[in-house]
Amino acid sequence: MSAEKASPEGKKAPKRDAAKGDAASKGETAAQPAARSAVKARLRDRYAADVVPALTKEFGYKNVMAVPRIKKVVVNMGLGEGTQNAKIVDTGAEELGKITGQKATITRSTKSISQFKLRKNMAIGAMVTLRGERMFEFLDRLIAVALPRVRDFRGVSAKGFDGRGNYTLGLRDQLMFPEIDYLKVDKARGMNISVVTTAKTDEEARRLLQLLGMPFRQN
Repeated sequence: MSAEKASPEGKKAPKRDAAKGDAASKGETAAQPAARSAVKARLRDRYAADVVPALTKEFGYKNVMAVPRIKKVVVNMGLGEGTQNAKIVDTGAEELGKITGQKATITRSTKSISQFKLRKNMAIGAMVTLRGERMFEFLDRLIAVALPRVRDFRGVSAKGFDGRGNYTLGLRDQLMFPEIDYLKVDKARGMNISVVTTAKTDEEARRLLQLLGMPFRQN
């Protein structure tokens, strides 16, 4: 009888291994958001600890609520070739999602233009609007990681302000972001990054971004 009985160890061992594997997997999954939170909090903490006091002293704000802050960041990728090939829009939206960490919204034409073979409601681009933690995390990666990867980088232009305290930066391609796999890119796609602030003047907005680490080109 003893020879016919299945070994208890043979039955239980796989269960113990599976349990350990599950626990390890859960540990890795839980560790990832914690690590991301630490990165996200860095630029927000810098704003509260360093930027607010510096701007208050420089511009003489009497109320902390009057200190300029970033409201949102809008990343827009124009994909005009999508009128000929719908897959281009899907690919662009997927890449934009990887870059920003948020699912992109497809932008569509509002009217028909026959000379461009454009019909109303055709997909022509992708867009992401970032707020809160994701906004700070994206700006942190843009300033500290992506821009320094540009060849012969000498700073960004300070001419992108619109006169109302908002700043727009144009990028030539998506390869500067490490989230994009170079081997899987079929074509370079540029994008515009608009930083919307509560600043009343361009001077205040520029100083805000400068204190956050935006590397403006020295003329």
